[in-house]
Amino acid sequence: MKRIPFVPFPIQKALKISKPFLFIASRFVKLNPFLAQKLVQAEINLKDREYLAIAIFSSFFWFLLIFLTFNIIGFASGRNFLFLSFAFSFLISVVVFFYINFYPSLLLSRKERDVEKNLLFAIRHLFIQVRSGVSLFDALVSVSKGNYGSVSEEFEKCVKEIATGKEETQALEELAFRVPNVGFKRVVWQIVNSMKAGGDIGSTLNMIAHNLSEEQKVKIRKYGSQLSPLALIYLMSTVILPTLGITFLIVFSTFAGFQVPETVFYLILFTVVIFQVMLIGLVKSRRPSVEV
Repeated sequence: MKRIPFVPFPIQKALKISKPFLFIASRFVKLNPFLAQKLVQAEINLKDREYLAIAIFSSFFWFLLIFLTFNIIGFASGRNFLFLSFAFSFLISVVVFFYINFYPSLLLSRKERDVEKNLLFAIRHLFIQVRSGVSLFDALVSVSKGNYGSVSEEFEKCVKEIATGKEETQALEELAFRVPNVGFKRVVWQIVNSMKAGGDIGSTLNMIAHNLSEEQKVKIRKYGSQLSPLALIYLMSTVILPTLGITFLIVFSTFAGFQVPETVFYLILFTVVIFQVMLIGLVKSRRPSVEV
């Protein structure tokens, strides 16, 4: 089972220790009704209330650890850190709880971006294999052995299920449920519908590849159109406004006859750096995970 960040013990051991928190976790489940589905898609083999119980236990563990550490240091140094340690420990425990709670969503987001990046090439691979006379199962095997990231991994699971006796359509339907990417779901459902209707899989794959390619081109053009206003905001917040602000402070201090504290310039520098990091992160997050 995957290791969950901030959980202090292996999952099975943490699950046993966190059993007293199951009652509280059952109440929190209502606040996140889609957690069970996300856990299945993220391949975390836990029930939703078990997962939340581990999250509550982990936050409680880090609260006690940090609180006791602060107070031991304070006792050894002859100082009272009671209020500071309580506030800081409580803040960290809340952050840990929410991070663990949203960790499956983070895994799915990463998986979705990886699928979106490799899906078009995997479909083209399938199309070439089917057009050359290879059966769909053998084409799926070929894609599963290709270097298509999460797409190859998911097709490999599907191939193993088919090899153990499960029907192709059923295995593909379950595959569509596991993968969170909407484009991947649409592709798999189109293949399943074509198989059930007895249509030409090659023509379906060709149409799917063409549609995916056009959608990715639209995303790239849309991203390009968003860069101009973002670049303007970047110049305004990190170049123009700081320069004009510092110039105004120097001129105003000259006429007013007082000296601008040095900490003001450090504060401006810190603010500019924060704005740059935020804007770079914004640009990176809006970049589509496509390679046409």
